[in-house]
Amino acid sequence: MLTNFHLPRSTLIMMAAALAARELILEAYREAVRERYRFFSYGDCMLIV
Repeated sequence: MLTNFHLPRSTLIMMAAALAARELILEAYREAVRERYRFFSYGDCMLIV
């Protein structure tokens, strides 16, 4: 699944967590913040396999 980096505490992040472990999603977000990825619809995205 390809998905944008959604706002924390949104229902869309819950959808992503349904396909990957919660801790894996949180680590992806920590990395995105560290690397200054862009969030929302016109931002960067992640691939969940």
